[in-house]
Amino acid sequence: MRTPDPLETLYRNHAPALFRFLIRLTGQEAEVKDILQEIFVRLARSPDLLQNVDSPRSYLFRMAHRLAIDRARREETRQRYDERAGQERDLHFTPPVVDPDEAWRQKLLGDALSALPHEQKAVVLLKIWEGLTFAKIAEVLDIPADTAASRYRYALDKLREALRPLHGDLK
Repeated sequence: MRTPDPLETLYRNHAPALFRFLIRLTGQEAEVKDILQEIFVRLARSPDLLQNVDSPRSYLFRMAHRLAIDRARREETRQRYDERAGQERDLHFTPPVVDPDEAWRQKLLGDALSALPHEQKAVVLLKIWEGLTFAKIAEVLDIPADTAASRYRYALDKLREALRPLHGDLK
């Protein structure tokens, strides 16, 4: 029986969570796969990257977030020059919806999440979908915990306002 490769074990333990985070952050499966590949190629080339790391998972989330930001900035620049307006990114894969009301609710939620600033969207995704604490989010995004909490609060305020058509009587 062979000894499992540490990189293989790291991939098996963390890649699914990284994929979920990145797909919700970017909405582009090909981009997510490229980022994951880049992360694990870097680790294969420089195994010492994790040598003095207390939390490999947090380190990998931080690396994924930074790579996603770098790629988003490059794409934004490309889009400005190419004037490719109108290409909206899906934040997550949704099953086909038969009920038109449900389709409308999903579109409203997707649009509301898409409209959030990147920094707030990242905090919301890590908090709600990944279940991280503000302390862990702060570690992943390399920001103070209070900043993570305030970004979350501001994001929820914006989402509440954007989703008001669902519940017109909310204050």
